[in-house]
Amino acid sequence: MGIIAIEDLPARLEGGRTLAGLDLGDKTIGVAVSDRGLSFAHPRPVILRKKFSLDAAALLAQLQKDNIGAIVLGLPINMDGSEGPRAQKSRAFVRNMAGVTDLPFVLWDERLSTVAAERTLIEMDFSRAKRAGKIDSAAAAFILQGALDRLQSLGSSDRTGPDFPSGA
Repeated sequence: MGIIAIEDLPARLEGGRTLAGLDLGDKTIGVAVSDRGLSFAHPRPVILRKKFSLDAAALLAQLQKDNIGAIVLGLPINMDGSEGPRAQKSRAFVRNMAGVTDLPFVLWDERLSTVAAERTLIEMDFSRAKRAGKIDSAAAAFILQGALDRLQSLGSSDRTGPDFPSGA
């Protein structure tokens, strides 16, 4: 399926399907999953990266358990808005995943998500060692929560104005 816009997600999440959030690292994939009401992001255990085929199989098995309808992938954009090598790796991951799943991906600006996740874990008094094991899934939850909040605002916004005909 490849990449879709966040505005196209509601149609993919009918029938109680949930939304996953991913934070790609070189050594792990942080995973979070929404509730059925699409309100809250819940961290899941990280997937330790080995090689793509094993990573994809582990990820898809985990996502199937949670009835996932789409995936929000953190896109590591530079602070100046440009895309560097890490963003290219994320886009390549989506291209590779399109060969093994029909699940659509939404790319989500993840600037400062790891910083925010670490700050939250510090506030929760996690030791440095415990933070290391949870940071990627906490970042995935932060990414997913941003997308869920955006979906909520899309659903509650008044759909009139220049982009929407009156009464549409």
